[in-house]
Amino acid sequence: MGGEAAFFSAYDTVLRQWPVEVDTVDVPSPYGSTRVHISGPKDGAPLVLLPGGGTTSVGWFANIGSLATTHRVYAPDLMGDIGRSVHDGAPLRGADDLMTWLDTFFDELRLDGAHLGGHSYGAWIALNYALHAPHRLRRLALLDPTNCFAGMSPVYLLRALPMLIAPSAERVEAFHRWETGRTPENPAWQAFLGSTATARRSKVVAMRRPRPEDLKACAVPALVLLAGRSRVHNVRRVAAQARRLMPEASVVLLPNASHHSLPTEQPDELNGLLTQFLA
Repeated sequence: MGGEAAFFSAYDTVLRQWPVEVDTVDVPSPYGSTRVHISGPKDGAPLVLLPGGGTTSVGWFANIGSLATTHRVYAPDLMGDIGRSVHDGAPLRGADDLMTWLDTFFDELRLDGAHLGGHSYGAWIALNYALHAPHRLRRLALLDPTNCFAGMSPVYLLRALPMLIAPSAERVEAFHRWETGRTPENPAWQAFLGSTATARRSKVVAMRRPRPEDLKACAVPALVLLAGRSRVHNVRRVAAQARRLMPEASVVLLPNASHHSLPTEQPDELNGLLTQFLA
């Protein structure tokens, strides 16, 4: 088995490890169909989780058991990125199109009043959505958000370049090891990461940093969880800027986490903080 078939097989293997019942639906949008996995009590407060780029919705496997105890969790594959969402409609030209995509997603699933969380690229989308449609959200959780409060590290971008130009399982795994300092604890997740080298994406939108005045005006209660060992950006600078630009937000540092080990490795502290905040 090779190429896309190996990727989807690895995707399904990780999804089968979710410790809760999963309903899977495809939600229409002007850009194509969005694959979303839904777990938790039907009367639970809705929580939408946006994954990091290149990880898909299945990457919440270590968090879903905790979060779906009290919340109705909606985990989509990002439009334009790898996964089972199908981008066969209107082009994704920039952040405005991603906002329209999420507007449609919220409309179709009747999610007004939902909590919204995201990791990395997904956190950037989540923050932009909180600025775009604050009236639709109750709370906002940002997990080591990229290009939200400070730029990305040139060293990180340089190390990622070979993997992006000529992706292979070995390069993906080596990059992950460089950033996290370890191999994943979960063999299925490790196999999935390697398989992403053969997955297809149509458009990952360039991340423009939100304007300081927009961040200062953000009305959605927010939690910013930062990975203390993240190599994607200067964590101290991100923390300082988050506190300065969103003074009402709670900014918490997880000292032993790295960018790519969050949220999958040693997730208990993260899950506890998220559950407490969303309660």
